[in-house]
Amino acid sequence: MDDWAASAKANAWFRWGVPAAALVAILDQLSKYWIVHVVELPAKRKIEISSVFDLTYVENRGASFGLGAGGLPSRIILSTISIAVAAALLIWLGRLRRRFAAAGAILIIGGALGNLYDRIAYGYVVDFLDFSGLYFPWVFNVADAAINVGVGCLIVDALAHKSETTKD
Repeated sequence: MDDWAASAKANAWFRWGVPAAALVAILDQLSKYWIVHVVELPAKRKIEISSVFDLTYVENRGASFGLGAGGLPSRIILSTISIAVAAALLIWLGRLRRRFAAAGAILIIGGALGNLYDRIAYGYVVDFLDFSGLYFPWVFNVADAAINVGVGCLIVDALAHKSETTKD
């Protein structure tokens, strides 16, 4: 563990990545606060913005896209998974030297923490971004977007890293 701590301390991706992940979680929570308490979307349920985008209030009690919804056991399992994923990615971030992998880890950590807060505090995750006008059937939030962009970064990194190793 001492090797990891020394590596993380010397790693610029880790030093700025931890505050960046916290910022993602904070932005997610601020957007949800605004939607719930300023816009008061829970009472309105839906605000039509355009033919492509609306604000639609959803309490997601499951995992991504509402999968696995089901009371306290589901809440505990999903919270535990979020904590484990964020912790594993944080440890990995302490050793990472590749830009896209680091960006992916940072975005996923921040998104996981943003949704984890909701799940622990409320028992559900607040979703409100609705692009059903583009035939996208799910309503999501800033944390979900960060997680998905983060996964995309990891895929780009994996493909780029694979092409580097196959050149030898």
